[in-house]
Amino acid sequence: MEQEIAGQCQGRFHLADVLYFSKKGCEAVAEDEVTRRFSSEELVSWNLLSRTNANLHHASWQLTVVWLIGILIRYCLLMPFRVCLTVFSILLLVSATTVVGQFPNGRVKCWLSNQVQMVCATLGVRGLGGLVHFHNRENRPQEGGICVANHTSPLDVLILASDGCYSLVGQAHGGLLGLIQKSCMQTTQHVLFERSEMKDRHLVRKKIREHIADKTNLPILIFPEGTCINNTSVMMFKKGSFEVGGTIHPVAIKYDPRFGDVFWNSTKYSVLTHIFNVMTSWAIVCNVWYLPPMVKEEEEDAVHFANRVKAVIAARGGMSVLPWDGGLKRKKVKESFKEEQQKKYCQIVIENGSVGNGNVC
Repeated sequence: MEQEIAGQCQGRFHLADVLYFSKKGCEAVAEDEVTRRFSSEELVSWNLLSRTNANLHHASWQLTVVWLIGILIRYCLLMPFRVCLTVFSILLLVSATTVVGQFPNGRVKCWLSNQVQMVCATLGVRGLGGLVHFHNRENRPQEGGICVANHTSPLDVLILASDGCYSLVGQAHGGLLGLIQKSCMQTTQHVLFERSEMKDRHLVRKKIREHIADKTNLPILIFPEGTCINNTSVMMFKKGSFEVGGTIHPVAIKYDPRFGDVFWNSTKYSVLTHIFNVMTSWAIVCNVWYLPPMVKEEEEDAVHFANRVKAVIAARGGMSVLPWDGGLKRKKVKESFKEEQQKKYCQIVIENGSVGNGNVC
């Protein structure tokens, strides 16, 4: 912006400068790189799922036959098996954690709790048709650390929990998710907040800092984006989890959209609808990379540290980096963002001498 406007200003404000911002506004609408991250990723080729076909199953009768056979396989063969396995894993989690929760606190209870959660998580992943490849397991998060990852779906937690145990930070839910959360709370320490408390950043940071201060606690799992993104990019990391200190363990999660869409559009689908869509997909193929631990450098603030971690995760997962807040999915652009662009333009006009010429920006 600076070079284009500076070339037009020539030391004063011109009404034609408005056309520059109008042009940029039209370009932002036509080539929007933000809101399209809140919808499912577009596929290069059709994967025989009706939710992504754009009526391609009417292209020829041969393709229609293949599509119908695919429906029979997914709904009549794969889905019943997956539903049974998922229900079994939930019942096992609820019953096993209830029993283990009665044990006195100690090493035995901790070991049993970890085994129960990992077994149930592994069954849950298999019940959803998951095929997960873990890389660089020597970098798995350690006790007393903070694990941060990009966020695509609630299934991210299930996938990571199948390979290690974590304490979770997040909002307390009701319904099915609430049942699972309450079951896990019986045997493991998690940092859960009510919606009203989530707005109190100081309280959140305090509870996280207290948790990681005890090096015997499980690593805490955080998704700094704060919302689900469609796995094509990594958006702004909230700085809160990078202000508490401690070691950060980055994890990159990348799904293969050719076999199924894992992105949860929470503004469009409920949790149960999302799980149904996942179960009726071909499979959930996923790669997880454990990256080397990172610590904040001297004189580095939380924002720069968060951006550095975000860049590492995006590079490993083959995703683009966007500076925008994922919260734009549910709310309008902050006034501070608009004011920042206005200040930039005002500064350009000032530096080119318009104030000295008696003009006001």
